Amino acid sequence: MTKKRSINKQKQERGDFSGISQKFSKSIYDTSKGQLRMEVLKRDLAPLLASEPCLVLDVGAGLGQVNQWFQQKGFKVVHSDLSSEMVEEAELRHKAQGLDQQCQYISSSLTDLVNQQPFTQYDIILCHAVLEWLPDTELAIQQLASLLKPGGRLSLMFYNHHAKLFANAIYGNFDYIERGLKVKKTVRLSPENPAVPEQVESWLKNEGLAVTQKTGVRCFHDYLRNIEHQQRFDELLALEMKYNQMSPYRELGRYQHWIIEKPNCQEE
Repeated sequence: MTKKRSINKQKQERGDFSGISQKFSKSIYDTSKGQLRMEVLKRDLAPLLASEPCLVLDVGAGLGQVNQWFQQKGFKVVHSDLSSEMVEEAELRHKAQGLDQQCQYISSSLTDLVNQQPFTQYDIILCHAVLEWLPDTELAIQQLASLLKPGGRLSLMFYNHHAKLFANAIYGNFDYIERGLKVKKTVRLSPENPAVPEQVESWLKNEGLAVTQKTGVRCFHDYLRNIEHQQRFDELLALEMKYNQMSPYRELGRYQHWIIEKPNCQEE
């Protein structure tokens, strides 16, 4: 492996998408799956957006499409991403919309945020599609819990191990499942560390956090045998919104989106 490829692989393994921000935007947001994700998040986050403006941290914020909703409502936002390129492009996007006065932009890892001085806690934390890129999911949850104020709320979206296994069974990728969902060659923008929801919930409970709402994201989209049906967006979105908070469909979501609260008073 060349030095350049080795560096790129290391960046991917920690969720740094420097140098491919345009590809990231095109592959994630300019597709039916990305549009579904945004619509579901907008629906789920509506109660938080309707609350009194407060301090919001967006971890792994990327190009800032989600935290701009909070800026538009008068919230103060800390936009954090490991990729300085992503941070710069997000700031430019927000400036074009007249929103950057509401936002602080920093290039930082989750660990850096925990170690920053002075230490800051936040009323709302957004952490979407980040856990699956980190080497230690349990540690990441501990760090998120420490950054959340008592009484605060965490919007956590993560890549679902069960959905990845189920999808690959449908595709007939039995050898891949037998290898524990491990690929021989890393593919950028394809996370290889999906989280087991039951494990995530257990780790959250250990930190004194309570899951108050669960939603599946892309409960049907990724399982369509005829991919042309993915373009029937309005119908697919209606189906998603009707069933994605209902078991067993929500558990099949490629991603899980949970709203989590930290009690005001921790039990001894």
